[in-house]
Amino acid sequence: MKTLVMVFAMVVCATTGDSLLKHGMTQIGPVTVTHAGLLHSFRAAMSSGTIWFAILFLIGFMISNMTVLSWADYSYVMPASAMGYAAVTFVGMFALGETVSPRRWIGVALICAGVFLVGQTKPRTTTVMEVAR
Repeated sequence: MKTLVMVFAMVVCATTGDSLLKHGMTQIGPVTVTHAGLLHSFRAAMSSGTIWFAILFLIGFMISNMTVLSWADYSYVMPASAMGYAAVTFVGMFALGETVSPRRWIGVALICAGVFLVGQTKPRTTTVMEVAR
């Protein structure tokens, strides 16, 4: 149960962080790849509350991801965390007003099917070797 709760935290934190980052960077505008343009974009990003809030959520994602990786196999965690891609697609469409192509919807459906299949297996299929301290 704790693994599922942390996977849920991973998906929520990643989706929220990515969505806020997209929203914040949209407010800043396009990044110009020149010295002055990069400096301007960096200053604007560092002064944006939305981007800092996004960074906090992405740190939450990293912490929950590392925690789940300590409990479950990589082949279990990564497909489960890919469920966030489906969530980001819905958020992008409904909250950010992005257009989602039929091909992308097919990809989301395949990801969800893969997550369902992986979710039907045990989180750990390998033995854990204890590290001597």
